[in-house]
Amino acid sequence: MLRLWVAFQTHMTRDEEGASMVEYALLVALIAIIAIVAVSLVGKNVSSTFNKVGSSLAVTP
Repeated sequence: MLRLWVAFQTHMTRDEEGASMVEYALLVALIAIIAIVAVSLVGKNVSSTFNKVGSSLAVTP
């Protein structure tokens, strides 16, 4: 168990933190771009669907 803990600490303390941060930043940027594109493509269809449902549920006196 101690050997596993020492291996874990050795792995975590390597001098690759800068590269990891750059990789995480690139992943976050890619996910944000994908989310923006998905919302812009699907957003109009969802809005029109909600408008149709809302108008069909509207009660006219």
